[in-house]
Amino acid sequence: MTRRSALYVGSVMHRRFGARRHHFRYRAFWLLLDLDEVPELARSTRLFSCNQLNLLSLHDRDHGDGSDTSIRSQITALLRDNGVDAAVARVELFCMPRTLGYVFNPLSVYFCRRPDDTLAAIIYQVHNTFGERHSYVIPVEENGRVVRQQCQKLFYVSPFMDMNLRYDFRLTQPGDHISVAIRASNGPRPAMVAVLSAERRKLSDAALLNALVSMGAVTLKVKAAIHWEALRLWLKRVRLRPRPAAPAPIATVVRNGGLRSS
Repeated sequence: MTRRSALYVGSVMHRRFGARRHHFRYRAFWLLLDLDEVPELARSTRLFSCNQLNLLSLHDRDHGDGSDTSIRSQITALLRDNGVDAAVARVELFCMPRTLGYVFNPLSVYFCRRPDDTLAAIIYQVHNTFGERHSYVIPVEENGRVVRQQCQKLFYVSPFMDMNLRYDFRLTQPGDHISVAIRASNGPRPAMVAVLSAERRKLSDAALLNALVSMGAVTLKVKAAIHWEALRLWLKRVRLRPRPAAPAPIATVVRNGGLRSS
């Protein structure tokens, strides 16, 4: 049987608009993990483990609500309890793995699929550098290679960005290529655009080792890069925004343009 899980190698770009413009791009790699395949992957791949120390690993507590409950069970319950779609047959998680024992994912994306492989919903889980996390659960209205969705920003991410923003998502579904573009705006002009773009590789020990050698501990690099870019913005005298309390629910379900917390 063909393995659905894969390694993706590419880059992420951020561009900030307004009076203090800012731009950066970094190389990175991600894993697309069919959550039902993870146990077999951990058995067949020396460099990747599940809930155990390894060069690369997936730990349940790094995702979802932060508990040791399996991610697959959490996603199934989240969708069921909110009436999103009871017929989800499998879930793919697109994220950076725990690397050399450390993990930080600014954004993880869950592709929730029906038995016919069409998308029932996409979940965008956001982490900030203050140890908080929140998920936006958005049912998919129209299936296609490219999926477009939107929601209001409810979760504090950067101290240099306003809260009264709307996110517009544009995703190219996983294949030979994957892309995730996010446009944050308040009105017709964007405040920020972020684009992740990556090419598919076979998920093997050789490919994982090559990614590690060429890009290093990617999650440590991402955390360091966030603080470096924050320093650059501070030196440009970009105004700091106060941090509100994180939303009490672990997820916000977006329905027909509206929001409902769960």
